Amino acid sequence: MTATRQRIALIPIDVQRGFDYSPWGRRNNPDMEANGRRLLAAWRERGWPLIHVRHDSVQPGSSLSPGHPGNAFRDGFEPRPDEAVVAKSVNAAFIGTDLDLRLRRLGVDTVVLFGVSTDMCVSTTARMASNLGYRTVVIGDACFCFDLDDGAGATIAAEAISAAHLATLRAEFAQVLDTAEFLATLDAV
Repeated sequence: MTATRQRIALIPIDVQRGFDYSPWGRRNNPDMEANGRRLLAAWRERGWPLIHVRHDSVQPGSSLSPGHPGNAFRDGFEPRPDEAVVAKSVNAAFIGTDLDLRLRRLGVDTVVLFGVSTDMCVSTTARMASNLGYRTVVIGDACFCFDLDDGAGATIAAEAISAAHLATLRAEFAQVLDTAEFLATLDAV
């Protein structure tokens, strides 16, 4: 990573309590929260740009709907008063929001993403960030996803889904690192 500190932003995506409610199922990566908190702490210590993304679902009965307890950020991921929050209602954090404008006004050319879920909102946002011209980094071990029904009576394990999505992102859209590897690069920035 060669971005300067002024040109790199951390974007935690949908790190919300609602994913602990139904209909979400078994997830992978029990270390996601610890890794995400390490990223936040390192970022805040440096005072670098940080923009939180929150999913405000418009689907009736969603655990991510505004007003539902699940819409709240997970413990340790609550934005501080001086930190920006972008609310979205679709998978991509760039659609229907001012995220791109905020990043451009900050002069950001590199985004570092983590959160929930690897295969949905993180992946979709990473692909769009890359297509919009941002150098994109995904912290794979600071994300999680869920088992999925394959539509033919079987279940695809969250671990397999995560591995496939991170591989696809790595192949074309993003640099994929783990938390320790990424944090080791910050001293060089």
